[in-house]
Amino acid sequence: MRTPKALAALLALSIQPALAKEPSLGATTFTVYEAFLSPAQEPGEESETPKPLQKSLGATAPSTPRASRKSRGHGRIRFAKDLTKAYVDVRIEGVNPEDIVMFHVHCGPPGALGPVVVDFGQDTAASKLFVDGKFSTELSNENVKFVNHAPPGLKPALPESCPVEIGMPVQTKTLAGLEWLARKGVLYFNLHTKAHTYYGEMRGQLYVAQE
Repeated sequence: MRTPKALAALLALSIQPALAKEPSLGATTFTVYEAFLSPAQEPGEESETPKPLQKSLGATAPSTPRASRKSRGHGRIRFAKDLTKAYVDVRIEGVNPEDIVMFHVHCGPPGALGPVVVDFGQDTAASKLFVDGKFSTELSNENVKFVNHAPPGLKPALPESCPVEIGMPVQTKTLAGLEWLARKGVLYFNLHTKAHTYYGEMRGQLYVAQE
C-alpha cells in the first residue's frame, strides 16, 4: 500500500510539464545525409542521349564510358532541425573544374533520371563552384526549385517535380519537403561536364549519414 508521501510524489510528477528542448537548438543541431558520387550510378552512357535532346543537352567533348571514368566525389547535406537552413559540402576528384557545366540536386530513385530541385549553378557559373575540388553553400527555401516546363522533346508525366508523397499533386517548395525526400532516399547529386552533359559525369544517391 502506498504511503501518502509516495502518492503525493506521484501526483507531483504527473502534473509536471513535458520536458521541452531549448528552441534555439533547432538551428544548431542537424539531420545529415551523404552520398558517395561515382559514374557507375549514372543510368546510361552519354551516347544514349535521346535524339530530341542531343542538340540542346548534347556533350561538347568526347565522352568516356562509365566504367573507365576516374571521377569520384563525396557530398553531405546537413538540415538544421528547425528546417530553416541546410548546408551542403562536396568534395570531388578526377574532374577538371573548367569542364563542369552543371551541378544539381535531383529528385529520383536510384537508376532513374529525375527533375532538378536545387541548381547550384544558378547564380554562379558551374565551372567556378569548386575551389581545390571543394564546394560549400547554404540553402534556404528560396533555393528549392521545381520544373515548370519540360525540356524540348521530353514530356514527362505530371507532376513534373517530385511530390512530397506519391500521388499527391503537391510540388516540393521548402527545405522541409526536401528533407522528407532525402529521408525517402529519392534525392541525388548529379555533376554534369562538357563530355557528360545529359546523364552526367557522376551521381550520388543521398542516404542518412553513417557516422
